[in-house]
Amino acid sequence: MIVARRYLVTGRVQGVGFRYFAQDVALREGVSGFVRNRPDGAVEALVEGEIEAVTRVERALAQGPPGARVDDLAVEPADPTGRASGFRITT
Repeated sequence: MIVARRYLVTGRVQGVGFRYFAQDVALREGVSGFVRNRPDGAVEALVEGEIEAVTRVERALAQGPPGARVDDLAVEPADPTGRASGFRITT
């Protein structure tokens, strides 16, 4: 089953390689979407793919890379498009 979820990660998540970490995990899991820094210091991600893979990415985002501190991971469902391919870091 294909799902899409939007994530908002807060804490010490900028300047610690969080976006690259998220991209590596997403590519490994075969999901599509994007990750970006937000002006408020949070990191936002949109992940679309098989529910099991999206759930594994979610678990990784909740932990973050070494040097990061995730204070909160807000999750909201999104409508899967089925058109997305690849996972990119955006601005």
